[in-house]
Amino acid sequence: MHRRAFLRFRATAVSRLWTGNSYSCSRCCSSEPSTPQPRLVRIGCASGFWGDTAAAVPQMLYGGKLDFLVFDYLSEITMSLLARAKAKSPLNNIKDTIIKEENGKLFPENVQSMNVYLGATPISKALDQGADIVVIGRCVDSSLVLGPLIHSFAWTRDEFSLLAAGSLAGHLIECGPQCTGGIFTDWHTVPKWHNIGFPIIEASSDGTFIVFKAPNTGGLVTFGTVAEQLVYEIDNPKEYLLPDVTCDFSQVSLTESAGIDGGVVKVQGAKGLPPSPFYKVNATYLDGFRATACCPMGGPRAIEKGKRMAESILERTRIMFHQRGYKDYSAVNLQILGSEETYGPHAKQNIEGGPREVVIWLAVFHKQKEALEIFSREIAPAGTGMAPGVTAIIGGRPKISPVLKPFFFFYPKKYIKINIFMNGQHVETFQEDISFTSDLTASHDEPQSQEDFKDLPSGPHVYRLEDLAYTRSGDKGNTANIGVIARHPLYYPYLKKTLTALAVENYFQHLLERERPEEILVSRYDLPGIYGLNFVLKNSLGGGGTASLRSDPQGKAFGQMLLDFKIKNVPDLKSLIE
Repeated sequence: MHRRAFLRFRATAVSRLWTGNSYSCSRCCSSEPSTPQPRLVRIGCASGFWGDTAAAVPQMLYGGKLDFLVFDYLSEITMSLLARAKAKSPLNNIKDTIIKEENGKLFPENVQSMNVYLGATPISKALDQGADIVVIGRCVDSSLVLGPLIHSFAWTRDEFSLLAAGSLAGHLIECGPQCTGGIFTDWHTVPKWHNIGFPIIEASSDGTFIVFKAPNTGGLVTFGTVAEQLVYEIDNPKEYLLPDVTCDFSQVSLTESAGIDGGVVKVQGAKGLPPSPFYKVNATYLDGFRATACCPMGGPRAIEKGKRMAESILERTRIMFHQRGYKDYSAVNLQILGSEETYGPHAKQNIEGGPREVVIWLAVFHKQKEALEIFSREIAPAGTGMAPGVTAIIGGRPKISPVLKPFFFFYPKKYIKINIFMNGQHVETFQEDISFTSDLTASHDEPQSQEDFKDLPSGPHVYRLEDLAYTRSGDKGNTANIGVIARHPLYYPYLKKTLTALAVENYFQHLLERERPEEILVSRYDLPGIYGLNFVLKNSLGGGGTASLRSDPQGKAFGQMLLDFKIKNVPDLKSLIE
């Protein structure tokens, strides 16, 4: 089932009677919102993406004592993959859109799919109708949690800070174990990856909630693990735009509860403003084809051999293209993995001769599929006619796939109708109430000058960023973000002073693609509630997702790369906290 879904258990929140592996209920579901309102509600997330582990569901069912269980499947990349699969189906009936321009943007040709990011209202309405299982198409990730909370606590459309709190709860757990120790900066401190616990929130009607995991599981819930997920894939934390509410997460606080197995973190401080009168829409359009060859290479001068082999394959196939009347490649990306090429000027100096084991990453775009069939056939012959030491072609002959690029735009909510079906029968059609919306935008942080830090002590010490902070990076289209959270409040002013937007832009200069020489591509936003900074890097992913030829099309390693950034001319910071 390639949709977002969640299960609703027939039970009374946390005050239910627990007997063995089942729930004893004091009420049944009805077509009306629950009365009396439960004091606490538990929601667990058992899937952070399409293809997540099946091991999560049993730990949630048998140990979570849940009221709701949610599954998140539909990321932007997944939508592109599903659109690609649908294009192969004989039932495919997607036609060229008649919409040519919206919000000043010219629509691309060959539109393959178009999905509105719905909010939590359809989910809460379905639950109000008495649904036990709700399946919804593309919606914002956090709405999977906000919908049950609206239903359970009868929150109204204008209680914006409550809606923001519920959205934050959803944001923290929608990627599964990413807030319980998965991809954590201090990965070496996280126990039992093989049985990592998936996240659970327990929310109160006042919007405060705690984050924890199922008992007797691996993973870790700490300030660091939750803070990292808070900054994951966000832009301006003061203006986190969602269909139901505009959130301000800048003053959110996280408090660890000591002495609890696995860890518990209390979350509070989210603020809300009216949402926009527009929905975000994600369209995908066909823009040619792609193929990627991935070949391990061993032996002396492996980097040199790998580059020459890849360049020779390109030269040979270009000759063949010319002979057959095909144009050149639309784009090419050649990387030698193991050479630290992705680090650019920050790559470490290797031992003499370089590494003796590398992987050739050769990815190409072309408008014609037939041209890439030539490319695909010419990879294997390099193993007998070019460099020694080619050990394999990972995945066999490179597969050719269509390139479905994303195109985002905003569309008025008043023109979108949402249908709800129960047991195959249509029960309701509604439109969002735009009387609760606003076109006003939030204030942005004013850049701080070095004069603001003139009283901050300096010194002779140098620290790697990892010594002072946690980091996490994510993506949205062709934009990456890197969140940085100080390990101690006393480190925060030093991070703010040194880690400016310009410093980060210079650090990632080799990965940024400017349309104009003077274009500023990196912005910084402050999150003082968690002693954090959020950097947004535009045009940093080579197109991003399925539209990128890079080995890291989603910026997953950006946060890790920044850990080597040097914080210089500071006092002995470790002594400040002893």
